[in-house]
Amino acid sequence: MEPPYAPLSESCAKALGDKVYEKRKLASQEIEKMVTEFNHKNNSGQIRKLIEVLSNDYATSRDANRRKGALIGLAATGLGLGKDSDKYVNELVTPILNCLSDPDLRVRYFACESLYNVVKVARSAIIPFFPELFGALSRLVTDSDQMVKDGSELLDRLLKDIVTESSQTFNLEAFIPLLREHIYVKDAFGRQYVISWISILNAVPDINMVNYLTEILDGLFVMLEDNTPEIQRMCETTISQFLKSIRNDSSSVRMEDTINTLITHAQSPNELIKSIAITWIREFVQIFGPNVLPFAGGIFTAILPCLEYNVESKRSIKECAVSVNSSMMRLVSTKELKTQTIAKIDLRSIMDVLSQYLTHNSMHTKIAVLKWMHHLFTNFPNEMSIHASNLNNNLLSTLADNSDEVVLQSLSVLAEIVNSQDTRDLNDFNKTHYRKFLLSLLNLFSEEKLILENRASLIIRNLCVLLNAEYIYRTFAEIIAEEVPNLKFASTVVRMLNIILLTSTELFELRTSLRNISNEKSADLFQCLYKSWAHCPVSTLSLCLLAQSYQHVSQLVVLFADVEVTLELLNELDKLVQLIESPIFATLRLTLVSKANNGADAQYLAHALFGILMLLPQTEAFDTLRNRLQCVPNYWGQDRIDERNSLEYKSGIDFDALQQHFIKLQKAHREQRIVHRKRSVITPE
Repeated sequence: MEPPYAPLSESCAKALGDKVYEKRKLASQEIEKMVTEFNHKNNSGQIRKLIEVLSNDYATSRDANRRKGALIGLAATGLGLGKDSDKYVNELVTPILNCLSDPDLRVRYFACESLYNVVKVARSAIIPFFPELFGALSRLVTDSDQMVKDGSELLDRLLKDIVTESSQTFNLEAFIPLLREHIYVKDAFGRQYVISWISILNAVPDINMVNYLTEILDGLFVMLEDNTPEIQRMCETTISQFLKSIRNDSSSVRMEDTINTLITHAQSPNELIKSIAITWIREFVQIFGPNVLPFAGGIFTAILPCLEYNVESKRSIKECAVSVNSSMMRLVSTKELKTQTIAKIDLRSIMDVLSQYLTHNSMHTKIAVLKWMHHLFTNFPNEMSIHASNLNNNLLSTLADNSDEVVLQSLSVLAEIVNSQDTRDLNDFNKTHYRKFLLSLLNLFSEEKLILENRASLIIRNLCVLLNAEYIYRTFAEIIAEEVPNLKFASTVVRMLNIILLTSTELFELRTSLRNISNEKSADLFQCLYKSWAHCPVSTLSLCLLAQSYQHVSQLVVLFADVEVTLELLNELDKLVQLIESPIFATLRLTLVSKANNGADAQYLAHALFGILMLLPQTEAFDTLRNRLQCVPNYWGQDRIDERNSLEYKSGIDFDALQQHFIKLQKAHREQRIVHRKRSVITPE
């Protein structure tokens, strides 16, 4: 009768389950000899029967020592088979794999050792079992017992050698889902294990891991958050290797999926992750050129917040973000690819992102956003027209920004919007867009007192450079005359516009034009401005002096007897005297000694200035003007002036009508002041 564990002898079977390791080892040596003999005689039946006994009667036993015996016996069987173990690899590996998760740590250790010996002789025949082996090892490297970990590391190194030398038969397609499944493990040892496999496979010449980059890149970025320096270093090195491969050959990478992953991680609060992601984005923009344009909105979301970084630790991130921003701007403005660009770029998503960052805390971010808006309106005026109306309110709000640079950049965008809407020749003024924009600006000044006081002058001066200064002033004058019911506010705005007109270098051409009111166009502009300037008496005088309407000034001065002389008005007169002494009114001062037009202009001007002198209290301004007038020839008592010789008469302007308008408007101001005073008494502030 055959022994119950045949082909094992009774003594061997007993020793194989003994608690003493040396006895189990002797039994395994006997098994190895037995298997070698069976294999030599091609007795596969006995070999399979032996493996079956070890698998069924020992490996699944409740006795841990018998399970250990099964493992050492299976290893001995593999060693006895040698190179022929590939015929029995399934029967040998399956029971050992089951023991790798045994609750007994010694069984797990012996399972590692047993599997190592089987894999060592089976070599490439083990490849079909690689997914199971990989999964089992991913658990073992995190084992609580150090001996088990050490054993698993030896087995892992052996597996890597086999996969590397069998790369042509290795089924990478089947392995990637397994890798993706394990890449999000949080245990440090598990992460180290996964990264090491990615790095090894990426280093094999016959394996192109870039094909599968999108499957694992997100996980690699997640691992960069690990607090273990070694894992960070390994992960960073692996990511760097991938980028190097892409630089050498970008044809394998799925750019669309990859760049979305990069955009996500570029927004990470972790500086290392952010830095690497933005570095990759920079490389992708350079490598793939216009093909990244469909992702411009996401790229802006990633880089725009980084432009605010000013600490040394984030300097490289900021420099990289600046580089990406510049490269994207060059891509958009490439004239040769303009048709291709507009087909690829999603202006709506881009404008959503830009509008969002327009309210960012950082000055640098806001400036970059505004430059992009200007860039897009410049390059795609027709396509951007639908975004203009939505932008106006947001852009106007930036005019309250603390940074002058932000304000100026915002003005350039607003001006570009107006320019893009008005495609007519400048000689054919279409005031619709100017009026809509400047009305919004005046409403802003009305609602935001600080902007009116601190920024309005800067805004208007620069708008006169960016747009047509004459159109700006003409439109402001029309709006003030027709749509500003608050007379005090109208007076304030006129006073500001007048100071800018008289003193700003940006308005030199406009001043020159107004000096020649014998020209029909200049006369028309003068009358347009006058109707609003009449809100402010001293500004009206200034405008008329600039336009050389000296006879009218001499008549207006007399009307000041009916104007309420306030401290504000006296201050304005002081400033007017200072302006008369400035280079701007050099022409006026020379007129005082000119015999042109039979001296008509000189006499009217002298009369006007003497009138202003009489309005002034005896202050420093009074002394200044009096000293000036003492240098003027005495025109009084000379022949009667022929007004037809004056420049004012030659202009053809109805100054009587303008004077009546001035009187009417000043009366309205008096009445409104009376109403306000009554209200302040009834309801004190």
